[in-house]
Amino acid sequence: MPDALTIRELSKTYANGVQALRSVDLEIPPGMFGLLGPNGAGKSTLMRTVATLQDPDRGGVRLGAIDVLADKEATRRVLGYLPQDFGVYPHLTAAALLDHFAVLKGIAARGERRAVVDGLLQRVNLWTVRNKRLGGFSGGMKQRFGIAQALLGAPKLVIVDEPTAGLDPEERTRFLNLLSEIGEEVVVVLSTHIVDDVADLCAQMAIIAGGRVLRRGEPRSAIDSLVGKTWRKVIDKQHVVAHRERHTVISTRLVGGRTVIHVFDEHDPGDGFTAVDPDLEDVYFTTLRQAA
Repeated sequence: MPDALTIRELSKTYANGVQALRSVDLEIPPGMFGLLGPNGAGKSTLMRTVATLQDPDRGGVRLGAIDVLADKEATRRVLGYLPQDFGVYPHLTAAALLDHFAVLKGIAARGERRAVVDGLLQRVNLWTVRNKRLGGFSGGMKQRFGIAQALLGAPKLVIVDEPTAGLDPEERTRFLNLLSEIGEEVVVVLSTHIVDDVADLCAQMAIIAGGRVLRRGEPRSAIDSLVGKTWRKVIDKQHVVAHRERHTVISTRLVGGRTVIHVFDEHDPGDGFTAVDPDLEDVYFTTLRQAA
């Protein structure tokens, strides 16, 4: 049975006074786990801390029997990490750079390293372009290369931070399918502000904002909790402010030139609203509004 990731009372305040994490508690089982939150919520700080790149002010992190903060070397041996800003050497080929990363990961024997590198490039569907320079790769190809380097050394924990931002729909789908395959074997933490990424992939999730965990659990259960409490109406744009004054507005969006508004209410709010089946985006925005 793969190891679970346990985070207890994790807090971090930066020198400028920003409280990035405030007593974060999470139990993350094997499989795909979505960490949802707006920009500045504390997601990247949490991921960098778990990835042993910075220390918290207090709290603890364990991956199975490993004390992540006390034994960083042991953690790094079983960690795969794809940061938000993953850079590559543009003049190197995919095969050459992945081979270099494999050496850094401790795979010293040339034959073993060749087999690992070839296998990973095939797994992320980059085998046919293995001898192409990375500077010519698309954004999605670079992200798939990033996952290949994160999988070196057969990690028990894989962290990916905002991995689909900027990808076109086809590349996003291909990348998410790859993550889904990986999540069958190890703990994969997907940190993102894109709700659809979590809805499509994750059996467990947490919503974080202001450095605090606001909600955790199964996406399906969270959606079910809003059934009968989510209402929809098409309005003119100039009426948005008036509706915000009268209702708990979850979200607004333009559809065919008209503004569609979703509100939260325990009972039928009247005023021309109709019930709508909620989705994870409704859960996300309702959670953020209620915490504001």
